[in-house]
Amino acid sequence: MLILTCPNCGQTGEETEFHAGGEAHLKRFGPGSSDGDFEEYLFMRENPKGVHFERWRHVYGCGKWFHAARCTTTLEVFGTYSAQVTEPPKEICDKISKKRPDWSWRAFS
Repeated sequence: MLILTCPNCGQTGEETEFHAGGEAHLKRFGPGSSDGDFEEYLFMRENPKGVHFERWRHVYGCGKWFHAARCTTTLEVFGTYSAQVTEPPKEICDKISKKRPDWSWRAFS
């Protein structure tokens, strides 16, 4: 079971207190975008074995969205951070790189 800490209110709880919202850091396209761009936004998602960045909502708490970095194979949570950022914080990337030296954020963005 995942144990997450909401960066908005600071409360820590089991994953049942939260709701997963899919992949984080997606580029959204607005009016005038091509059909291909919109199709890619709607349907094309990463499904990695390993480090993954996801959106979560603190349903039974403050109700706010945030991002979490975790490993899909070990369920290890590397950290959580605000949903208002465009890429993971350096300290979370450093924590991941320390445990997985071959990992790079730039390889996934």
